[in-house]
Amino acid sequence: MNPIIEYLRRSRDVVEAALGDRDFIAAIAKSVELVAGALARGNKILLAGNGGSAADAQHIAAELVGRFDYDRAPLAAVALTTDSSALTAIGNDYGYEEVFARQVAALGAKGDVLLAISTSGRSPNVLRAIAAARRKGLAVIGFTGEAGGEMAAICDVVLKAPAGSTPLIQQMHITAAHILCSLVEERLFPREAAASR
Repeated sequence: MNPIIEYLRRSRDVVEAALGDRDFIAAIAKSVELVAGALARGNKILLAGNGGSAADAQHIAAELVGRFDYDRAPLAAVALTTDSSALTAIGNDYGYEEVFARQVAALGAKGDVLLAISTSGRSPNVLRAIAAARRKGLAVIGFTGEAGGEMAAICDVVLKAPAGSTPLIQQMHITAAHILCSLVEERLFPREAAASR
């Protein structure tokens, strides 16, 4: 039982660190403003990440397109991690570092938001996606760990989970994303109006 209790304690400690981290909380608030603003203008959210962060990108996109807390109109979000034909064609022809950047170049438009996820902040394909987003006029939200990596300096908003362990960083990313989805949903579709439909 000790390893289970120890992991739960480490998880609790990271949540407590996040509660005391004004920059972390401010980054969530700024992310809500960027995402809600883009969606309200008719723009979309693109999401990218590798491995567990790819799963998080898909999870967040699903919460926006589907629903989070209650029924409302769908919101435009695309996880760039899901099209196996595009991923393998781009990887084969241009290299794995380009798998997200090429999709951003194809699908991104000025006013959209890229939510780029890298626990280290150093993933080459995520960094190239950010560069592509900059060229296209997208705002960029970066989700990373406490070190921040190269990503920290090149995003409009950077959310640094207060942890150095990849699993704990990922836990805080999805927690922050759930807060983001909830607040965006409430901002764009106030619960009272949604309930009356």
